[in-house]
Amino acid sequence: MLHSLSAQISYYSSFIQKHVEWEFAGVYADEAMTGTKDERPEFQRLLKDCRDGKIDMVITKSISRFARNTVTLLETVRKLKDLNIDVYFEKENIHSISGDGELMLTILASFAQEESRSVSENIKWRIRKGFKEGELVNLRFMYGYRIEKGKIEINEDEAKIVRMIFQDYINGMGATKIAKKLREMGIEKIRGGKWNSDRVVEILKNEKYTGNAILQKKYVKDHLTKALVRNKGELSRYYAEETHPAIIDLETFQKAQEILEERRLRYSSRKETTSHIFSGKIICSICGKKYRRKIVRDKFIWQCSTYLKYGKDACPAKQIPEEILITACEEVLGIKGFSKDEFENKIKEIQVMDKGIINFILNDGNIVKKNGATNQEVKAGVKKNAKGQEKKP
Repeated sequence: MLHSLSAQISYYSSFIQKHVEWEFAGVYADEAMTGTKDERPEFQRLLKDCRDGKIDMVITKSISRFARNTVTLLETVRKLKDLNIDVYFEKENIHSISGDGELMLTILASFAQEESRSVSENIKWRIRKGFKEGELVNLRFMYGYRIEKGKIEINEDEAKIVRMIFQDYINGMGATKIAKKLREMGIEKIRGGKWNSDRVVEILKNEKYTGNAILQKKYVKDHLTKALVRNKGELSRYYAEETHPAIIDLETFQKAQEILEERRLRYSSRKETTSHIFSGKIICSICGKKYRRKIVRDKFIWQCSTYLKYGKDACPAKQIPEEILITACEEVLGIKGFSKDEFENKIKEIQVMDKGIINFILNDGNIVKKNGATNQEVKAGVKKNAKGQEKKP
């Protein structure tokens, strides 16, 4: 809690400054983060300052505030000990640099870790019990709804947008075009950001807009990492009906799912199951994002991911047919027949520049420029008049 954090900062600032032989180096405090998480930014800043020689001793309230993962605790303490930096745990009255410090830390940290696991299991049990009974948990930040004193209500202004998204999609408009339409309308997203195709598809797939809910789609894998993973059958899932007001009727929702599945199958039936050799290698020079593979009229092309998400207005980068990329790679490598090994060993990155220019960044630092348009086939259209004579195109 923030008032508790403020009190702790005041306490330790005063505590350190009372010792005339100490120089106050600062307070490192992560708000609303548990000791089980290693990515705490202030914690990482503390370690960096220790490595930079700015700190000789770290004072912390208790073992559980430093790290509830025994392995992480001991690894960190040992690293600091190698730097001749002492960690003082006030509650336990332990100095890590003392002779028996590590033994005591090992024992007490194991207790702290087990306590964290026990609390986590109790919370999971309560949530899963609620799921089993059809209780809807955590409907926060869902577009189209608002929570008023624990009651779920429809936000009618946002609900109109949700209905429009479903109707446009059923009428044949793709997710990218719908996202562009929303941006042009100036529709704001929850928690900011721009509308994109992924966000539109998330709404189209969300059964909660029908007033029903599939519960326990995701779960916390373990109490140490707090990683939220998709439930692929590891735990029971529950379908609860009429848990909240509906924005979309079941028939409309089901029609959208059929179109989504039809498009998914159309794409996946032609898609290679393994990651393509070009993935992550092609960079757009306009926006800096990576290119992604896509099928257009039964052919593979590569297109800027910004273009695919937000449309041409966000990034006007041109698409590149895969066959042209392969031919250009063969010319750069000086080989006949594409070789995956040659490509990985010699080509670091491919930059798509303006006016059809492609820069091949080699592992040795050299840059080879190719014109991506040189291998494109150009066709001239011919139209005949009423007498069957050809007109000039």
